[in-house]
Amino acid sequence: MSTVLTPAPFLKSRTLPVTALVIMVFFLAVLILMASRWPFSREAVLKELRDESLSKVSVSAFHGTYFPRPGCVLEHVVFQHNPKAGTPPLITIERIRIEGSFRGLLTRHVRRVLVEGMRVLIPPRGTEQFKAPPRSTVVIDYLVADGAVLEVASRQADKLPLKFALHKFTLSDVGSNGPATFKATLSNPEPPGEIITNGNFGPWNPDNVGQTAVSGEYLFQQADLGVFHGISGLLSSSGTFAGVIGHITVDGATDVSRFAVTSSSHHVQLKTQFHAVVNGENGDTFVQKVTASFGKTTVWTEGSVAGTVGQAGKTASLELAAKEGRIQDILLLFAKSPSAPMSGVVSFKAKVSVPPGQRPFLKKVELQGDFGIVAGSFTKSDTQEGVNSLSEGARGDPDRGKTERDEGEAETVLSDLKGHVLLKDGTARFSNLSFSVPGALAQMQGTYNLLTEKN
Repeated sequence: MSTVLTPAPFLKSRTLPVTALVIMVFFLAVLILMASRWPFSREAVLKELRDESLSKVSVSAFHGTYFPRPGCVLEHVVFQHNPKAGTPPLITIERIRIEGSFRGLLTRHVRRVLVEGMRVLIPPRGTEQFKAPPRSTVVIDYLVADGAVLEVASRQADKLPLKFALHKFTLSDVGSNGPATFKATLSNPEPPGEIITNGNFGPWNPDNVGQTAVSGEYLFQQADLGVFHGISGLLSSSGTFAGVIGHITVDGATDVSRFAVTSSSHHVQLKTQFHAVVNGENGDTFVQKVTASFGKTTVWTEGSVAGTVGQAGKTASLELAAKEGRIQDILLLFAKSPSAPMSGVVSFKAKVSVPPGQRPFLKKVELQGDFGIVAGSFTKSDTQEGVNSLSEGARGDPDRGKTERDEGEAETVLSDLKGHVLLKDGTARFSNLSFSVPGALAQMQGTYNLLTEKN
C-alpha cells in the first residue's frame, strides 16, 4: 500500500507570495535598469544628435512614446553648426519620429526614424571647418527622409545655391558593422534632370572619410544641357559606381538627343561610353576613357574636369583623337549655314581646355592640335572654283577642267590637307597648313572666326 504525500496548506500559502515577490522584484529591476538607460529621454536624444552632428541642437517640442513601441517625437529641430551670430543653421527639420523596440532598448537598436521637412544648407566650400563625427553606436534599421532638400551655397553672394530635391530617400542598417543600403530619387540642379540611384555606403570611417566605401548604380534622365550657356540637348545616362569616397570608379553610357553648340543651327545625336574616376570629397572628375559618336565620326577622349587652387569653378582639360572621321560632322557642330564649309575624311589629335566663367562657350574654349584631311572639297562654289582653277593652272590645261565640269565629272579635291590649328577667343589660327591638288602643292596659313564664320 503506497502513500501519496501532498504539500501542506501552509506551504502553498507561502510559495505563491514568494513567487509573486520574486517576479515583482525582477520587473522592478528591469524597470530601474530601463529608466537608468532609457535612450528616448529628451536629454539622451539631444545628446546623441549633438554628438553625431557636432552641432548645437535645439528643439521646440519633445514627446515621449511608450506603446506599442518605445520612442519619441521631436518638433522643429535645428542643428546650428557655426556658432557665429547670423549664420544660417546647417540643418532644420520639421519633425522627427523615432521608433524603437523593447528588445532593442538594451542593445541601442532603433527600428525606424522618420524625418519630415528636412532642409540641409551646405555653406560655401572653405568658409567652415567640418570634422568627421565618430562612428555611431546606435543601429537604425530604416531611416526615411522623403521630401528632403539639400542646398549647396555659392561663394558668390548674388548667386542662388544649388538645390537638390530628394523626392525619395531611404537608408537601411545605419551604424551597423556592415555597409548601409541607400535608395534615392532626386532632382539634380545642374544640369537639371532626375536621378534614380541605389547602392551601399560604409561602414563609416571617421579617421579618413575619403576611405569610406561606396557602390551602386544610377539612372540620370532628361538632363537639360542648356544650363551651361554654350551647348544644348537632353542627356540621359546610366551606369555603375564603386570604390571609396575619395576615389569612385564610374562606368556608364550617355545619350544626348539634339545636341548642339548654341551658335550653330545643327543638332546631332551624341552617344558616349565612358570610364572615369570621381573624387567625392571635392567633385573633381578624371576621364580615363570616353568614346563619343556623332554622325559617322567617333572621337576618343581622356582628361579631367577639376578645380585649380586659387580659382573658383572647375576647368575641363581634355585630349581628343579621331581617325577616319568626317570633317563635315565636326564643322557642322559650329556652323550656322545649312551645310558644312568642307567635306572629307579627317584624322586629328588635339588638346582642349574650357575654363570656368560666364563667357560664351566659343569665346572661352581653347584648342590646339594637328589634323589631316583626305579627299577634301569645299561646299561654297567660289571657294571650290578657286581650288579647281589652281589645279587647272598648275596642270597648264584650263580647257580640260572646263570640259570635266561640263560633263559633270567630280570636282577637284584636296589631297593630304594637313596642318596645325590654335583656337582661342573664337578664332582659329592655322599654321604649317599644306595641301595638294592635281598638278600643285600649296602651303599657307590663315585664320577663321567661328563666331562670324569669316576668314
